[in-house]
Amino acid sequence: MPILYRGGLFFLIMNIVYTINELQSSLGRFKEDGKSVGYVPTMGALHSGHLSLVQGALMENDICVVSIFVNPTQFNNKEDLEKYPRDLERDCDLLHKISSKVVVFAPSVSEVYPSPDTRQFDFGQLDKVMEGKFRPGHFNGVAQVVSRLFDIVKPDKAYFGEKDFQQLAIIRQMVKMLNLDIQIVAMPIVRQESGLALSSRNERLTDGQKIIATNISRTLFQSRDEWMPQFSVKETICKTIDKVNSFDGLQVEYFEIVDGDTLQPVASWGESEYIVGCITVFCGDVRLIDNIVYIAENQK
Repeated sequence: MPILYRGGLFFLIMNIVYTINELQSSLGRFKEDGKSVGYVPTMGALHSGHLSLVQGALMENDICVVSIFVNPTQFNNKEDLEKYPRDLERDCDLLHKISSKVVVFAPSVSEVYPSPDTRQFDFGQLDKVMEGKFRPGHFNGVAQVVSRLFDIVKPDKAYFGEKDFQQLAIIRQMVKMLNLDIQIVAMPIVRQESGLALSSRNERLTDGQKIIATNISRTLFQSRDEWMPQFSVKETICKTIDKVNSFDGLQVEYFEIVDGDTLQPVASWGESEYIVGCITVFCGDVRLIDNIVYIAENQK
């Protein structure tokens, strides 16, 4: 069923739309009347981190579109794609408990990609480090799907979490490259009381693994509060990796301390006014990412 919009009043009488035509038809009159649209792209398996993005969008816009689409082009591991958690009914229930002004867009793969997307994006060095080094092609897939979804939704603002720090930098660069009239809004990492960064992948962790995984953020906090004031960048990197790896069940894939804008490694704490540490850790076979800001004088 469609969205009704009459005389400046908005009525949401559906829970979900599946096609581009449905979405654009429903939003058309709403946009024509000058109302603003916020957008939160997700792959589902929603948690409090996602919901904080939606709440942020609703505070700054008249309506929020949330897409739920597991994008195959950003997975370079087929098994990871197959194991990605999916529960559309639960996701919709969570969203519509927040507000009636949330529109859920859940397209099929053929709807988003009626033909193969062969575009190749050149992000310079942004996608060559960290995640890009270990997941070749991942960020090209991210750029393909996000640019495609931006073209479909045509939002005024789009909201992304800072947990996916490199992805956020890639999307900002993509918006500049394509000259899109969309404001990218970054939202802080949402953590459990234990400090574990919220992630859809956490659903794949056992209860015991969730306890073990809290040592990732604890070590990052320790590196910022205790080691950074005493040690060099190189020493802090080594101490952080060694500490995380000392916990049974955790294995660091990479930990790098970088300039927060260029994502290039820094050699000293005085090299940049915006320095961030980015880490990826395997907890069993579940790949978890996190980051911490060391210096933020120039933070966006």
